[in-house]
Amino acid sequence: MDTLEEIRARVKAETAKVVVGREAEVDLLLVSLLSAGHSLLEGVPGTSKTLLAKCFARTLGLSFKRVQFTPDMLPLDVVGGFVLNMKTKEIEFREGPVFANVLLADEINRSPPKVQSALLEAMQEVQVTVEGHTRSLPYPFMVIATQNQVETEGVYPLPEGQLDRFALKIPFGYQGRELEGSIIERNLSDMDLDVIEPAATEAELRSAMEGVKKVVISPDLIDYLARIAEFTRQDPRVDLGASPRAMVHLAHVSRAFAALKGRGYVTPDDIKEMAPYVLGHRIKLKRASVLKGEVSSSQGFLADVLAQVKPPR
Repeated sequence: MDTLEEIRARVKAETAKVVVGREAEVDLLLVSLLSAGHSLLEGVPGTSKTLLAKCFARTLGLSFKRVQFTPDMLPLDVVGGFVLNMKTKEIEFREGPVFANVLLADEINRSPPKVQSALLEAMQEVQVTVEGHTRSLPYPFMVIATQNQVETEGVYPLPEGQLDRFALKIPFGYQGRELEGSIIERNLSDMDLDVIEPAATEAELRSAMEGVKKVVISPDLIDYLARIAEFTRQDPRVDLGASPRAMVHLAHVSRAFAALKGRGYVTPDDIKEMAPYVLGHRIKLKRASVLKGEVSSSQGFLADVLAQVKPPR
């Protein structure tokens, strides 16, 4: 069975056949999957969010479903529901697209909260309940959602409870002139996802996820995580600090990141590197503090937190 480092190298090589210059984002998606978490990809249109999600699922050889979220959707369009089979005249459950290893919730903020909330149970408990009947989802299970952060018309901002279900929020920015030329050239020819070959088997992924659970995180680092959480909740510039779920996600993600680096233990630097992706979308700053210039953004606030809360030696 191949090592996680070998799987990582192959996943990046396969996605690079179609997507240009997103190696760091591929690493973060791998970290999310290995820690049994979910990812929110945020960026302006045309920055390869959807394409990368499709390529990533294909490299892993996992079942994949895509849902284009729209204002007229209903929860059953995501999780499925009971319908009348006209041939047998019996009521039967028809699975929705959530019954896949990787679900792409494209432009998730274009659907109202009622539809967004259909994913809450699936993301937290890897199951769905419809009319009192509970069904388990495939394992591994991962939601990759996309949204455009600059749109304000016809969108429904994700509530804090929904945001808190995402282990990572991954920003997608522009890539610079050098890569821009390669992107244009790549798109002048017909891109075919069939060129991507699976980089790992499902058994290898399950084994890697079990291996992440064995990565050691010392009591001193757990105390470090608790001190970071306390700081975010007590700072007067903050309306909403990091939740307990957020800190659990940060611990899991840090272990997955350490495993991806070939280590069997977590270091303070792992936590510092992952904290902006795990905590940035969960911290809500006071509007007055932003207007007064006391803090500019949640990322700036987190940088301040990590500078003031000293890691163990």
